[in-house]
Amino acid sequence: MPLIKLDAIDSTNDFLKQLFKESAVEDYTIVLANEQTKGKGQMGAKWISEPGKNLTMSILVKHVHFKNQNIYDFNITVALSVIKVLKNIQIPNVAIKWPNDIMADSKKVAGILIENIVKTEGCFTAIVGIGLNLNQTNFENLPQASSLKCITGKTYELEEIALLLKDSLEANRLTLNQDADLLWSAYHENLYKKDYPSPFEDKNGNRFMGIIKKVTRDGKLEVLLNDDSLTHFEVKEVKMLY
Repeated sequence: MPLIKLDAIDSTNDFLKQLFKESAVEDYTIVLANEQTKGKGQMGAKWISEPGKNLTMSILVKHVHFKNQNIYDFNITVALSVIKVLKNIQIPNVAIKWPNDIMADSKKVAGILIENIVKTEGCFTAIVGIGLNLNQTNFENLPQASSLKCITGKTYELEEIALLLKDSLEANRLTLNQDADLLWSAYHENLYKKDYPSPFEDKNGNRFMGIIKKVTRDGKLEVLLNDDSLTHFEVKEVKMLY
């Protein structure tokens, strides 16, 4: 399993994507950057990180099998892999905020961006980008963000955490192949604000209260509204206010 360390790069996802096109790249190859100048988040959002302080990495995952077109199964596999590592290093109150944010003490500590680059019948290859705030302590103008060091006071080794994430993903991928329902159960147990009244805002700026009930197998957020109706939202159709 190669680990490629870069001083500075525009995007680890883009670098690994290009490397995959140009050469034979091993499964679970990791690209780790000290500084990422054009880090990407979900749906084109920017991922801003202080150089040298945080984990900005991408992992190549080849030949992911899926059944019944449930590609979102892999998304929850990745999110649970991050949660598992954070729990193992004793980060308290961690949760998955739909669709791809990782929370600790109700603040964002990590984001995930998955790009499927090759898709064939019943199988795809993905690049998993993970941005995890490790040692940064200044989050001026980012009141909803935090880091592991802010929470625990400890300093973390970037490469060590990257390898733990890779191992966790590899193990969860085996679970996915054997019992996806088990992962979905764990996902909902770790879903941020599940079954709690929360404020939301739709894509038109309208605000409302609702209760998250679950995430569907195709990745939609199911919310119980005040009139007792259930509504399903696609990514970017709604955001939780917190």
